[in-house]
Amino acid sequence: MAATKQAQSLINDSYRTILIQLKSNTFNSLFRIQQTHGHIIKTGHSNDTHLITNLLSLYSRHLRISDATQVLYSITDPDILSFSTLISSCSTSKHFNEALLHFRQMLKHGILPDNVVTPSALKACAGLLGLKIGRKIHGLANVCGFESDSFVQSSLVDMYVKCGEVKDARVLFDRMGNRNVVCWSILVAGYARQGYVDEAKELFNKMRDSGVEPNLITWNGLIAGFNYNGLASESVALLHKMHLEGFKPDGTSVSSVLPMIGKLEDLKVGIQVHSYVIKEGLGLDKWVVTALIDMYGKCGCASEMLQVFKEMAQMDVGSCNALVCGLSRNGRVDDALEMFRQFKNQGLQLDVVSWTSMIASCTQNGKDVEALELFREMQVAGVKPNSVTIPCILPACANIAALMRGKAAHCFSVRRNFFYDVYVGTALIDMYGKCGKLGDARICFDRMPTRNLASWNAIMGGYAMHGKSKEAIEIFELMKKIGQKPNFISFTCILSACSQSGLAEEGWNYFKSMSVDYGIDARIEHYTCMITLLGRSGRIEDAFTLVKTIPYEPDACIWGALLSFCKVHGNVGLGEIAAKKLFKLEPDNPGNYVLLSNIYATKGLWKEVNRVRDVMRRMGLRKNPGYSWIELKDKVHTLLAGDRTHPQMIQILERLDKLNMEMVKSGYLPDTALVLKDVEEQDKEHFLCGHSEKLAVGLGLLNTPPGTTLRVIKNLRICGDCHVVIKFISNFERREILVRDTNRFHHFKNGVCSCGDLW
Repeated sequence: MAATKQAQSLINDSYRTILIQLKSNTFNSLFRIQQTHGHIIKTGHSNDTHLITNLLSLYSRHLRISDATQVLYSITDPDILSFSTLISSCSTSKHFNEALLHFRQMLKHGILPDNVVTPSALKACAGLLGLKIGRKIHGLANVCGFESDSFVQSSLVDMYVKCGEVKDARVLFDRMGNRNVVCWSILVAGYARQGYVDEAKELFNKMRDSGVEPNLITWNGLIAGFNYNGLASESVALLHKMHLEGFKPDGTSVSSVLPMIGKLEDLKVGIQVHSYVIKEGLGLDKWVVTALIDMYGKCGCASEMLQVFKEMAQMDVGSCNALVCGLSRNGRVDDALEMFRQFKNQGLQLDVVSWTSMIASCTQNGKDVEALELFREMQVAGVKPNSVTIPCILPACANIAALMRGKAAHCFSVRRNFFYDVYVGTALIDMYGKCGKLGDARICFDRMPTRNLASWNAIMGGYAMHGKSKEAIEIFELMKKIGQKPNFISFTCILSACSQSGLAEEGWNYFKSMSVDYGIDARIEHYTCMITLLGRSGRIEDAFTLVKTIPYEPDACIWGALLSFCKVHGNVGLGEIAAKKLFKLEPDNPGNYVLLSNIYATKGLWKEVNRVRDVMRRMGLRKNPGYSWIELKDKVHTLLAGDRTHPQMIQILERLDKLNMEMVKSGYLPDTALVLKDVEEQDKEHFLCGHSEKLAVGLGLLNTPPGTTLRVIKNLRICGDCHVVIKFISNFERREILVRDTNRFHHFKNGVCSCGDLW
């Protein structure tokens, strides 16, 4: 019997030795842990609490939470140490739900928490923002007598701060007898993160007055809080003060402040911080390097940004994302796309942020087709788009009228359950509006559980673009009625709606209300809308008078609007004045020269037309080519004015020729005044036939069943002749045709356009 006990003791000692070795990393492998676990079970030692607790600790250290859980619940009579080990591990590894589940099980076993397990449970509450559970644990801590335990009290303050209850945290903090640097740091950071700048600074000073000196964590918490709230100047000033007082900023300090330096575009300070990074050897910190790339990108220093990237010890996803964004921000989207492709081909595990950033860059820089292709590749690569990706891809769908792609993104958002995200909903409203589906845009708007100002502006802007002034006004008044205060964009939308429909009186009333009732100073876009409103009514002289009353120097938008209506109404004198201003403001914009040529051409002033064309030739300017897009069978087709490369071009031209014959029979005469060439009328008709919007409509007629609605997007304003032709086609073919140009939507139906022939 004695021999058996002695053998048993030797076995236990042996297992303890192995477990101690494993804990000290002598044999730190998961396989060895599992092997030892198996031997313990086989030899019947699974009830040895000390052995099992050590085993549980090892599994926890390797983040094998499921294995550790199995071990815990195999113990017949677990103690506080067993539960504490697992709960602490769950909290540390951010398995917060599991931590609280085990905490509940511990209480069910009749085990009260100690001052070690309570902070772990509170950390889980903070991680989940579980204020309600946190309050219950607070009550339990008081019952257990932890009111004077600084560790528990600091954890409670941290929990309340992270759950957004800074006032409750302050009440608890003020009651504490022994307030250490940890507790002070938590509350200071909490005030800063909540945007209470003055309170954070005041508490920081009180901390010092009480004899507690801030440490690096205190400074970093304060800087991070200011950074979180976009308080750039305060963040940079704090780093400077920290350094002056003898505290050495670490990687966390520097990586927090660099984005704020970029926001301020303070290159001089950025270079100083970069020098500090080199001096202190922080260049190996990937977060610091990523922040440096971001800073140089925001400061417009693409070459310095690339140099920092090249000098990296090891490339990671974060730095790659920063580089791509920086290149795009500096107008080098082609380079950004090339770098992105290289990262992908090199096998770098690009995440959803990488893909979303590149898609957003393409969308914002006119590469809509590329954005749609990236969205497809992203899903093929197994990366799931999130609620940020969808609002980035939908504008690309809107820009080129890729309605089917937009609908697919809509369905994806429904399946992934973020359709009700306010940013996704707003992007959907905008997409449907720009694709000519106002009914669907309104459905999305009405179904939004919460709306922000951008949502209201999106639906209003959609109605304005389609010339639906009545609906736009109804939305504007409803927005005011529910207490949503309009901003300058809201007034741009409502003034645009009034100008599209010629509602002069209503437009003036809203224009005056903007400053009188809401204190919003009129901007360029508001004056542009008013000039458009007057110009549409034929009041060109009044529009010019308004231009002269603008309290600041009118820009190209103002003079461009005036020049456009000089062309519509054939006012050569004012057209020349507006054009002269535009030539100074935008000397390289060929559109202004073309508009002036249009005015001369309509009056038959060919000598002046040739003079303008000679100026353009000397300056190396060419008229912007007219592009149109149409989506057919989930594919977007691009048509270029005068282009003959489309595979169906012969059939398109044949179809347009047949329609032209029918139009001639009906008495239609081409508006050849729009051709800026002094050639024969027959040749002018030939030039008009190749306009991109006509080609797009012809392609649509060839590839869709009779009665199908056609949707076309054009990069320039639709010309008068194309407007007349498409009106005829809509009636002859019994089709509804929607054309979106740079100014508005034209709904052609039964030979009539929604613009009333005023655009």
